[in-house]
Amino acid sequence: MMSALAIGSLLTHVGVTAYARLSDTLQQAAVAQDLAHALRATRNQAALQQQALTFSPLEGDWGKGWRVSRERDGQLLREQRLARPTRIVASSNREVRFSQRGAPIGVGFVGITLDICQRGGPGSQHQVVLSPSGRVSLRSDEGRRCAEG
Repeated sequence: MMSALAIGSLLTHVGVTAYARLSDTLQQAAVAQDLAHALRATRNQAALQQQALTFSPLEGDWGKGWRVSRERDGQLLREQRLARPTRIVASSNREVRFSQRGAPIGVGFVGITLDICQRGGPGSQHQVVLSPSGRVSLRSDEGRRCAEG
């Protein structure tokens, strides 16, 4: 009876750990999809309404969320706060600006990659990439490491 109880306890512990890891992975994938969608929507809105927009991290941290504002007067158009803070490492901490035609603008803009980092680990399975042309892509690379940020 004690052996059965010990085995049951061990299996429960393994199951809870696996569930927590799966939950984190799903949350990271959802954040990556939300971020990619928000970048695409901002680019499209800039082109459709023919107004320059700024897409920036909340409080300087992409892991807290992001906001969209008009460049002309700074009026806030949309803000998204993440329900659970996530570690997101960006290749550039700059905000992203879209022209009236929906193209990224800024001196020397070479694109930006946002790595959604694994909780408690150095890896990044999901990346959101904004190319210099304005194309937004969602990539998965399990072997990629998050830089310290």
